Amino acid sequence: MLKEFYDQQPTWAPCVVEPVDLEGQDAGSQEATKKVLPTLECAKIKVPLNYKDPDGERLSLAISRLKAEDESKRKGVVLYNPGGPGGSGLPFPAAYRDSQFRDVYDVVSFDPRGVGRSSGLRCEVTPGLAPSNSRPTDAEFAAWAAEARAKEEACDRAGGGIRPYINTSNTARDMDIIRGVLGEKKINYLGTSYGTYLGAVYGTLFPQNLARSVLDSSVHPEWIWREQFKNQAVAARENVDAWAKWISERNESFGLGRTQQEVMGTIEKIAKRLDQEPLAVLGVKLLDRRTFDFALGYGARYRPQWQIAGWIVGALEWATRPGDASAPSEATTKDAAQAAKVLASLGIAETSKGVFDTVTCEVDWPRDLNTYYDDMRVYREKYPYGVGVGAAAPKACTFRSYSPDEWPPYVQRSGYQTGIVIQAEGDTQTRYDGGAAMAQRLRNQLVSVSDEGAHGLYGHNTCATDIVDAYFVDGVLPASRVTCAGDPRPNVPTDEDAALVAPLSPTGLEAKVRQFIADSKLEPLAMR
Repeated sequence: MLKEFYDQQPTWAPCVVEPVDLEGQDAGSQEATKKVLPTLECAKIKVPLNYKDPDGERLSLAISRLKAEDESKRKGVVLYNPGGPGGSGLPFPAAYRDSQFRDVYDVVSFDPRGVGRSSGLRCEVTPGLAPSNSRPTDAEFAAWAAEARAKEEACDRAGGGIRPYINTSNTARDMDIIRGVLGEKKINYLGTSYGTYLGAVYGTLFPQNLARSVLDSSVHPEWIWREQFKNQAVAARENVDAWAKWISERNESFGLGRTQQEVMGTIEKIAKRLDQEPLAVLGVKLLDRRTFDFALGYGARYRPQWQIAGWIVGALEWATRPGDASAPSEATTKDAAQAAKVLASLGIAETSKGVFDTVTCEVDWPRDLNTYYDDMRVYREKYPYGVGVGAAAPKACTFRSYSPDEWPPYVQRSGYQTGIVIQAEGDTQTRYDGGAAMAQRLRNQLVSVSDEGAHGLYGHNTCATDIVDAYFVDGVLPASRVTCAGDPRPNVPTDEDAALVAPLSPTGLEAKVRQFIADSKLEPLAMR
């Protein structure tokens, strides 16, 4: 019944896309320019909307490929998915033009059903109803629920016809159609974030068609999906705790406290002051508690800029002291506030148009709002940083207006070869425990990147990148458990080793943060 789909002969043509880099970020988001990448080819194929009724409606699927550098040594294809759910994969093969495995593999990717240049799922835009408060009161909880309900209703109005069929299992089936269209007996797979779960589902449904697989920054196989989001806030708190301990050991440099508890107390004093009176210069509001909580959560995850985060918090502590005549200059205060806002922006990302809030509804969410409200009370006290209380709040899936066409399978590895899971210790999008659990479930090798907050490690961490290249190119597996070192912490001596080594509030903090983001190629992400 699916033969006509597998037998398609796509027409390939040069792709016009926005280039991306190996961090998985859209370079066009900064330059907003498109260019033709002659070596990147694109095509369109069709897939069934409903695999239970392949003679029914169809969807269009956009696919792309970058051919192997050495055709004489070509081993097959590596299919890539960047995550999301709902991330566009179309431009990504071009990001791998300099990767070692590209020498012997075609790199292939696609816009999943509902995304980008494939048949799109669109939702109407809804106004924001939830208060701008990272630690909402009980009286404000209902507004969070109202916003989630409005979002679901907007998606139901605009995309109700195809939404029941936008799910991980159908996307995995689409991947197998791509395999057939490419004429490959088996595919190799590389997936990041949500793409790890997609790869695990593909291996479960089509074990005979999967060869080597790498799951980079993996979701937890049992946290689909609400627990996955809740653990993002837990991971953010773990990073803040680690940063506070590091800062406390360098009180002579930062002046924020001599113990982790004292540093956390300083943070909470700043948060309380910002809640009572947002930081302002000449009547212009610069920083409120919500932005501060966001900034701390995302500033603490990236170890190389812990020193910058310490300077920012130090300047804000000074600027928010009530009635302090020695407060820093307006320029210094504004600089620190702007630097915090730039850090906070790393956690504010647009989700894809409808797909994120559909794929994550492929399982049941609690319907009782009190379940969310109870969690929100805990999170506003214990996990307010980064995504914070929003991780526990009601989502569109709480009010899902349709019944899924099917439930996700129990992921397992049976019939395809041992793969690799790569996981960073401080990743806030996919908490470390998720990767360890996925490796255990699939009986895969686990590569842990210690003391690292990055998300998406291939191309970022040299040790992990070398392991992946050796696996794809030569089939060499690492040991069952391997630890790679993450990016180093700043070289600031502890109080025991040196006296004051840096001013409490240096100038140019905003510029330093922006430079770090540019150098590290960081951009806002959703769950990916």
